[in-house]
Amino acid sequence: MAEAEGQETESLEESTDESEEEESEEEPKLKYERLSNGVTEILQKDAAGCMTVHDKFLALGTHYGKVYLLDVQGNITQKFDVSPVKINQISLDESGEHMGVCSEDGKVQVFGLYSGEEFHETFDCPIKIIAVNPHFVRTSCKQFVTGGKKLLLFERSWMSRWKSCVLHEGEGNIRSVKWRGHLIAWANNMGVKIFDVTSKQRITNVPRDDISLRPDMYPCSLCWKDNVTLIIGWGTSVKICSVKERHASEMRDLPSRYVEIVSQFETEFYISGLAPLCDQLVVLSYVKEVSEKTEREYRARPRLDIIQPLPETCEEISSDALTVRGFQENECRDYHLEYSEGESLFYIVSPRDIVVAKERDQDDHIDWLLEKKKYEEALMAAEISQKNIKRHKILDIGLAYINHLVEKGEYDIAARKCQKILGKNAALWEYEVYKFKEIGQLKAISPYLPRGDPVLKPLIYEMILHEFLESDYEGFATLIREWPGDLYNNSVIVQAVRDHLKKDSQNRTLLKTLAELYTYDKNYGNALEIYLTLRHKDVFQLIHKHNLFSSIKDKIVLLMDFDSEKAVDMLLDNEDKISIKKVVEELEDRPELQHVYLHKLFKRDHHKGQRYHEKQISLYAEYDRPNLLPFLRDSTHCPLEKALEICQQRNFVEETIYLLSRMGNSRSALKMITEELHDVDKAIEFAKEQDDGELWEDLILYSIDKPPFITGLLNNIGTHVDPILLIHRIKEGMEIPNLRDSLVKILQDYNLQILLREGCKKILVADSLSLLKRMHRTQMKGVLVDEENICESCLSPILPSDAAKPFSVVAFHCRHMFHKECLPVPSMNSPAQFCNICSAKHRGPGSAILELKK
Repeated sequence: MAEAEGQETESLEESTDESEEEESEEEPKLKYERLSNGVTEILQKDAAGCMTVHDKFLALGTHYGKVYLLDVQGNITQKFDVSPVKINQISLDESGEHMGVCSEDGKVQVFGLYSGEEFHETFDCPIKIIAVNPHFVRTSCKQFVTGGKKLLLFERSWMSRWKSCVLHEGEGNIRSVKWRGHLIAWANNMGVKIFDVTSKQRITNVPRDDISLRPDMYPCSLCWKDNVTLIIGWGTSVKICSVKERHASEMRDLPSRYVEIVSQFETEFYISGLAPLCDQLVVLSYVKEVSEKTEREYRARPRLDIIQPLPETCEEISSDALTVRGFQENECRDYHLEYSEGESLFYIVSPRDIVVAKERDQDDHIDWLLEKKKYEEALMAAEISQKNIKRHKILDIGLAYINHLVEKGEYDIAARKCQKILGKNAALWEYEVYKFKEIGQLKAISPYLPRGDPVLKPLIYEMILHEFLESDYEGFATLIREWPGDLYNNSVIVQAVRDHLKKDSQNRTLLKTLAELYTYDKNYGNALEIYLTLRHKDVFQLIHKHNLFSSIKDKIVLLMDFDSEKAVDMLLDNEDKISIKKVVEELEDRPELQHVYLHKLFKRDHHKGQRYHEKQISLYAEYDRPNLLPFLRDSTHCPLEKALEICQQRNFVEETIYLLSRMGNSRSALKMITEELHDVDKAIEFAKEQDDGELWEDLILYSIDKPPFITGLLNNIGTHVDPILLIHRIKEGMEIPNLRDSLVKILQDYNLQILLREGCKKILVADSLSLLKRMHRTQMKGVLVDEENICESCLSPILPSDAAKPFSVVAFHCRHMFHKECLPVPSMNSPAQFCNICSAKHRGPGSAILELKK
């Protein structure tokens, strides 16, 4: 393709077949570029015949007999005029210091690139192949092979003379050879042979499969994967052979090694070259296709495939069609595939073009993702490999991703991604905000704007707030709640809200938001007024947080009307700031609220509001009678006469009974129970509480002509009053309901009392006996008397310093000790002696337990 010759560095990924230019979701494995610079100049005047690759340089042989040494960019470093005709093959040793060249006119040269070593020979037939020993640099390995009609091994003797021997002949021209370690593999018209240089034995023959193909037009491709694995490609067939050691027991007259074919499969196209790629294969294929219009066969672009070998088949990993210059005129034999093992570089050589294929790196992977608009995956790949990527920046990929989302109309996702991508770059944030403003999507980005680190210009935040204020009051209120007040100019926003309130003065959302803005501006008075107007729950929090108690002294009624429970709790928790007296005065016109406050105060402390207890009697009677009786019981400061007067006026029987009882008028209280309530159980309970014989007598007298009362008394009186007193007073012939059951209960109660008394007596006797025995054991124990004890009377040591002298000591059970002469003489009326100390302290006299004499 002549029009492509001016574009030496264009990417060959753009030159794939038109049918393959359609969008593909499968990422290519390799990337391509033409080898340019000096190579371009060479191929404009000459044509490539062969090439070999070393880790340090390239060697290119041309149709005009020239050999060029090139660097990896294609620049010419050296040039050799070897022959006037085509160079058939170039071979290098592993060190890259020696090179062998053969040409179509039969010339063979082996020489040192950096030394004076040189071998020249001219044969009478074209020499197709040459291979120098990989270790040629060593003195012991000065060997190389050449191939034309026969395969010759040249070896330098100890006299520095070269001698040759024939390794093989008689099966046609030798067209391919590869030397690896001690093994030489070559191909002739019949098949592939392997020769072991060490044992000087030919160890295998792998026959050619398709003998219908001309071997000169479809030559064999050989490639050593390692020292024992040979890959053979011929026609459409691929064989992977493994060289193995033969067991000693199997040797006999056989070679020490043998070859096993571990994998064999067919490909779709003719093979022009092979190269290993880890456990996969790179295959260069020559392609012929049939035109749909003319139905004639034509040469198509060659393909470079990566395949995964399997025992009997293969799996295609990737396949690329390459547009090399002059592919329409090339034959299968015109293509060669060379590779550099260290860098996984593959060189596709054709007469008019050399293309370099290399594995795609992370930058290439990101390029492909961006091309396919897979921005999120590209961003993730860049973050994972940020130390390895060279051509891409995470920020650039992220910005491209945001732009892509905006173009698709996914504004919310784009805004959300800004947080991660823009990070703390304030300038980029502001740029993106203006971009969102241009497309009318400020609302989308508002939830994700930075609020702390970094902080954007106030104008940015104000611009978004104005956008919401014009169209979404609720959204505006949310932002005011969530954004710190120092992000924007508060006075500007306050004025804007007030302008909107002129149009809608009762809008609760705007009023509440204005109150929050006043709070940010420390204008708590205005904020409190709005909150109270709105009866908003945050009013109490505002008061507490900003200590606004001085501002609410005249607003207590409003607070109580809004939420009396919270208001009372707040007022009682802050008595030091708003006194009880002030609250009661403010609530004077609202007695129901006054009662709520004083009731809660009384619950907290019965004594704090004692000056208002008299007032509370009326408040309880009016608004909360169920709590009146508990109040009367718990209060020690309310005037009983006043309380009794109020209760009698309102005919509160239970409260009146309690007050009469508390004032000592138990008989009147009992009379109210019996006459007003007619509740015998309550009357009996009241009599039990008072435990007054006269009350029981009054109750009996009242009940004597009332059978139901008598029944109640008979059932409950047994443990407090002798039931005989009641039974004797019952008139004969009076019908008393459940009399038999009541009498049985009296007898059972009496019997139970007797049993309880007997049980108590037994326990008392047992305890007394146990204690007596314990006291006896204690008193029977000895008492230690030594030099440290003193006489409690004279305070001198209880034992004399001279143990030989006679002495007399008295020790009491209380452990006090005295000299006998220090104790008073017991009287005739009371001969027993007691401890003077314990008797004086009213601990009870301690009798003497021991008298020591000597």
